[in-house]
Amino acid sequence: MAVIVPFPIVRRRDFVLRNAARIAEAQPKTAEKLLTHTINVQVETMARRGIAPSLIAREARALENAVRSEIWRLVVLEGDTA
Repeated sequence: MAVIVPFPIVRRRDFVLRNAARIAEAQPKTAEKLLTHTINVQVETMARRGIAPSLIAREARALENAVRSEIWRLVVLEGDTA
């Protein structure tokens, strides 16, 4: 049986940027729901593809960290230009 190793989702820069921008524009309560939904969709996709649960957990944490970091970057930069 082969071990499936996912391509690191945080390297999908367009995906991270697109989701961070969408989440940054939402109300705080809605933003958390959007982030949770985004991560859950990716987790379910990886699980369907047969990726090990430990790798899925690692990738989910990395995705959440990447999106949250990008949101903060957007907030700080937006605050500087206003």
